[in-house]
Amino acid sequence: MPELPDITVYVEALNRRIAGATLGDVRMRSPFLLRSVDPPISAVKGKVVTEARRLGKRIVFALEDDLFMVLHLMIAGRLKWREAGKKAAGKIDLAAFDFSTGTLLLTEAGSKRRASLHLVRGTDALAEFDRGGLEVLTASVTEFAERLTSESHTVKRSLTDPRLFSGIGNAYSDEILHRAKLSPVKLTRRLTGAETEALFDATRATLLEWTDRLRTETGDGFPEKVTAFRDAMAVHGRYGLPCPVCGSPVQRIRYADNETNYCPTCQTEGRLLADRALSRLLKEDWPRSLEELEELKGARG
Repeated sequence: MPELPDITVYVEALNRRIAGATLGDVRMRSPFLLRSVDPPISAVKGKVVTEARRLGKRIVFALEDDLFMVLHLMIAGRLKWREAGKKAAGKIDLAAFDFSTGTLLLTEAGSKRRASLHLVRGTDALAEFDRGGLEVLTASVTEFAERLTSESHTVKRSLTDPRLFSGIGNAYSDEILHRAKLSPVKLTRRLTGAETEALFDATRATLLEWTDRLRTETGDGFPEKVTAFRDAMAVHGRYGLPCPVCGSPVQRIRYADNETNYCPTCQTEGRLLADRALSRLLKEDWPRSLEELEELKGARG
């Protein structure tokens, strides 16, 4: 799912193309995309775009007459900028937004249609999409600490909770925790003051660094390679590969459609965190350290 750095770069690229442009039409190929009925989508035809903005992990298109299109890309939704009038004809094309300056295609890979589009009128209606998460890049360490400890969860869960923090998801939370040298399962209310400050610094540094990386990669173009898995990441999506800091193999905790990646040497004092699927397979043989894991692999090999 595109997170704060990806959405920020999307929004910047959109504003270079559509701010001040006229939205001629919205052509939808999926009946599941539009999740609102009032006002009707036809209300946007001929409206001037004032700006695109980020709201958490959503992209908001602000139009004249106090209209707002709210787009959530979810896991597999992506945007493509094409010449004006480009048809949405591919199997993964969900919609085409025809601006006077070009056409924005919305695509979604896979068979599940999770991306959503809402059209609302007025700032009060728009505010209903704000989950209330803290914007870390404009917050103080005190505000961060208060939000972090407002509920007792694992630090991974808290970072990815949109009610607590805005725009952070599975990918960048892995990178943040690795930079902060913190276990993803440590409880937020058990963090020391120094650990909380390190987490705050790591969160800001990771989000800023990756936003700058993606800006540089995109240049004046449009972001075409938005993905949660990047070669330059330290741990996310790098299970079994060496940690760039210490060289230990990156480990993972798998659950549902996601997984948490971490370095046991850098983050958990060498301890392996229990992975439910692997724990069921190995049962009492579950290794507690990297050394035990290597020994188990050798015995079973």
